[in-house]
Amino acid sequence: MCGYVGIDCSSPLLGTAMMNLIPAFTFVVAIILRMEKVNWKSLSSQAKIVGTITSILGAFVFTLYKGPPILRSPLPPSVQPHRPPVLLPRQSNWILGGFLLAAQAFLLASSYIFQAFILKDYPVVMNIMFYVMFFLAILSGPLSFIMAREPQSWILKFDAGLISILYSAVVVTTFGSALGVWCVKQTGPVYVSMFKPLGIVFAVGLGFIFLGETLHLGSLIGAIVIVMGFYLAVWGKSKEEEKTMEGGGAGGSLASTSHKIPLLQNQPPSV
Repeated sequence: MCGYVGIDCSSPLLGTAMMNLIPAFTFVVAIILRMEKVNWKSLSSQAKIVGTITSILGAFVFTLYKGPPILRSPLPPSVQPHRPPVLLPRQSNWILGGFLLAAQAFLLASSYIFQAFILKDYPVVMNIMFYVMFFLAILSGPLSFIMAREPQSWILKFDAGLISILYSAVVVTTFGSALGVWCVKQTGPVYVSMFKPLGIVFAVGLGFIFLGETLHLGSLIGAIVIVMGFYLAVWGKSKEEEKTMEGGGAGGSLASTSHKIPLLQNQPPSV
């Protein structure tokens, strides 16, 4: 809700940029709650921190810098969708929009932390997802009736809109959310949040293939920086796990939540 209102008050560009703060918020909250430990003298900790910051910076470059076109779309100009410019947003409450978008990023980061705490005592992904979807339907149902009062809004048509609704419900909300919770259970919230900037790279690639969008220099530079930071953080994570296994869990690197949960070993496997 905060995200949609924030974009309406500001612009989609600011909305995309603020979502890149999710890894930073997740990392800070995890440190405050002692789910992650920082050893500034450890190479693995340094690699993980620098990699996370690099991915965030690359995402901002990807979003804020367009640059000259380097690869034209193979689709004819008539197929390319018309989009209004986002660098010159309409007169609106930009400060309020930025605050709401930052609040959404913080809430999403906090959701990863809460999932890790819940999975620590109750590591059953499907049951957790059932309750999440159940209460989500209860909260969103009345709000939908209030916001969409026109009867035409509730009529389903067999067009691209119906396909997008089904895709969002089945793939994104159900499968994607369940996969995200499972990944939090296996690796911890900070590691999962590192993948957020990669979504921008996939979005531009799919837009180039299916929507006829032009690939610009800023997108290429941002994608390279994101991938470099991502692999640096993953390398630091792998070294951290090696130290944890060698030291019997007493390593001084960034300890992920998954390393502190004996439930993964003491209880029978569950989905």
